[in-house]
Amino acid sequence: MSRYAIGLDYGTNSCRSLLVDLDTGEELGSVVFPYPSGELGILTDPSDPNVARQNPQDYLDGMVTIIRGALEAAAEKRDGFDASEVIGLGIDTTGSTVIPVDEAGTPLALKPEFATNLNAHVWLWKDHTAHEEAASITEIAGRERPQFLAKCGGIYSSEWWWSKIWRCQNVDAAVFEAAYSWVEHCDWLPAVLTGNDKPADTKRSVCAAGHKAMYCEEWGGLPDKEFLAMLAPALANLRDRLYEKAETSEAQAGQLTEEWAEKLGLKPGIPVAVGAFDAHHGAVGSGGKAGTLVKILGTSTCDITVLPNDAELGDVPGVCGVVDGSVLPGHYGIEAGQSAVGDIFLWFVNHLVPDSYGATQDEKFIEMERRLSGLKPGETGLLALDWNNGNRTVLVDVRLSGLLLGQTLHTEAHEIYRALIEATAFGALTIINRMEEYGIRIEEVVNTGGLAVKNRTLMQIYADILGRPLKVAASDQTCALGAAIFGAACGGSMTISEVQANCCRMRDVEYSPIPENQAAYAEIYALYKTIHDAFGSSGWEGKLDHVMKELIAIRQRARA
Repeated sequence: MSRYAIGLDYGTNSCRSLLVDLDTGEELGSVVFPYPSGELGILTDPSDPNVARQNPQDYLDGMVTIIRGALEAAAEKRDGFDASEVIGLGIDTTGSTVIPVDEAGTPLALKPEFATNLNAHVWLWKDHTAHEEAASITEIAGRERPQFLAKCGGIYSSEWWWSKIWRCQNVDAAVFEAAYSWVEHCDWLPAVLTGNDKPADTKRSVCAAGHKAMYCEEWGGLPDKEFLAMLAPALANLRDRLYEKAETSEAQAGQLTEEWAEKLGLKPGIPVAVGAFDAHHGAVGSGGKAGTLVKILGTSTCDITVLPNDAELGDVPGVCGVVDGSVLPGHYGIEAGQSAVGDIFLWFVNHLVPDSYGATQDEKFIEMERRLSGLKPGETGLLALDWNNGNRTVLVDVRLSGLLLGQTLHTEAHEIYRALIEATAFGALTIINRMEEYGIRIEEVVNTGGLAVKNRTLMQIYADILGRPLKVAASDQTCALGAAIFGAACGGSMTISEVQANCCRMRDVEYSPIPENQAAYAEIYALYKTIHDAFGSSGWEGKLDHVMKELIAIRQRARA
């Protein structure tokens, strides 16, 4: 008999499935379902650009489409394929993506009285409406419970669990009072599939709890009621309706119910793994291990590495969390990331690149890459900051914005594009430097996502700036592959390492730093760090009058 698993990856604009042969690693079926609600699946508010919500019904409808589609694709690809040989199911989602639910576990958005209320819908990870609440949490925790912040980088984010729930209470008391409890998206879907969707029965992910909700076993799980009451008494009351224990994805959320088995075309009783966030499962699907940083390169990036939990590891300021078991059991999971990468490039090509580069978006990208690939490091004379959607790591400040420095009357679009690529790579290097400063060695970088596969020039620039070999995961669906790996492992018939050995491979291409480029970028990075600290750190003291002149000097040398 063959052994298969299915992984589901719920992203920002769509969800996708992956059906994989656990013994050969062959990927037999994958289907994408774009969320139909809102704009590209996101419900927005024209009066507030920080609002980003989703419709939970899209998640349920998508699940049926992508699982049945994957089963059909597998049957077409392999004679004798039998869906009854699927031995596990795993799910990852974005996060912190939180859902207000009633006592039965039903999202409020699915109830008629709240169907048109954005606050009753899913609060997507990229919703930044809670920036004031996040600042207050940082201030109060820094004074009263500094240990809470130490585990999540020192600053609490508006993207995270408590900020969003508190924001709801502050702006919409009716929704907050109607919500018996709140669940993460990555916890809700496994609970629905297994019939454990009552809040008291729902298995909670340590990945979500530890990185976003200040959960840690050292202080008994979630923040104590006394602290939460300092934020708002209603949050302290809510704590009793949340959870006491969070689990790794090696654990089962339960078994697939007969109702959902019939809807999906699967066998009842299949084990369903406890969920987690997409990037963390993506690291597992990319073969992540100690010494390897996995970069999920997309509209934003998430950087994940692990360290055995018997190693000494202090708190790391500015990262998105250090959580035992959030990626691999027996390892600390360290998360960081950048709030915009591909989104910066898309903004630039859609709004500022002239039609002389091409008629379509793709034509413009291709032509810009062709032109910039012949440039040397520093030849543009430009330097940018990669904060067009705020800074996630290491400054953790959504109120920061982008910057382009050094442009002249002769600056061309492809030169700006190269500077934006370099800025995102400098931001990535800043994250690696912070990790290594606190004892987390990064020896190689494994990349996954569309940018890693499609843009060879970008990858070489990254290798030159990061100063490390860059590999590219073979699977186009590493997040879904990681979810499938946990789906297989949670049943106990295979271990995570066994499935990784069978299924996680690298592409043939590898990018190595070019020494002369690396040396040039080291000089430019020093200037990047100067403006990074000047605009991003309140305590910075220094001078900026040399930056433009040094960029010109570097440009002249490169052109000579």
